[in-house]
Amino acid sequence: MSNIVASLILCAALLGCSYSTTLQGTTDQRIATEPARALPDLPEGALTHWIVAEPEEIVTWLAFDPSTVRGRLPANLRFITIDELASGNVQWAKAFLARHPSKSQWAISFLEFVRMGTFTIDGRSPAWPPNGAVALWFARVAPSDPSTELGLGQPYLALDFWLPDRAYVRYMQKKGYYATYGLATLHRNGGRRWSAALAVGGLRISAECEPTGPMAGGPNSAGMQVIFPPASSSVTDLVRVAFAGHREQECAPPSSWSFHGVHPLARSISLGSSSFQYGYRLQGASYPSP
Repeated sequence: MSNIVASLILCAALLGCSYSTTLQGTTDQRIATEPARALPDLPEGALTHWIVAEPEEIVTWLAFDPSTVRGRLPANLRFITIDELASGNVQWAKAFLARHPSKSQWAISFLEFVRMGTFTIDGRSPAWPPNGAVALWFARVAPSDPSTELGLGQPYLALDFWLPDRAYVRYMQKKGYYATYGLATLHRNGGRRWSAALAVGGLRISAECEPTGPMAGGPNSAGMQVIFPPASSSVTDLVRVAFAGHREQECAPPSSWSFHGVHPLARSISLGSSSFQYGYRLQGASYPSP
């Protein structure tokens, strides 16, 4: 799952941090000889366990109007806004507000299409259709009460999680995971270009990405996330994930993301370039809400 969303990626994409990269060939040679960093340990007390291996995904970061998903926000959480990052001197946020001054209270999210060689929850995998993938839309959140401790991991709210296997969606829900059915696809279109699509009620998405340039991350990248279900769902368990070995490349222009429909994503605004991410290992577990 979009570990793209990892602290390393978050730093690069959202907080204006930088880290050194080398040319692709040199980086690949170095990665081939470096030992992979161990996955961070998940807390005790898990209800279920899941594993992701051999992932390939395309990711984009989006600003969105939080009023369109107000019913999905749990009372103990709030959205991270463009304005608070701009006030913290985050340069991309300040540039965004200069272009969109009326969007200061908009929230920050990422949209991801991911296909996986392995995706299991307690040993069971989905039945994937041709080019089948998961599409997910997660938002940056923080505690409503600053004194509240959310535990290990960067917090996100699962706004949507689409998977193209109805039986497996029911299985996930029974196991305490938020998921809905959606025919998401991701495939390589010859050469290096990737194409993704999703068609659900009220929303159609298509995306293109051709990875290019230096690669960030590598065997020593690692992080954790905690993912909360939307308040509008019947799911109450939260999910903690740990990942390591993340690789990332930017999508070459003209990468494209197209949104059509009445879904809140159709009104979202891009926060910058998209990326292709791959190579990491991930483990996750569900836990009772505190």
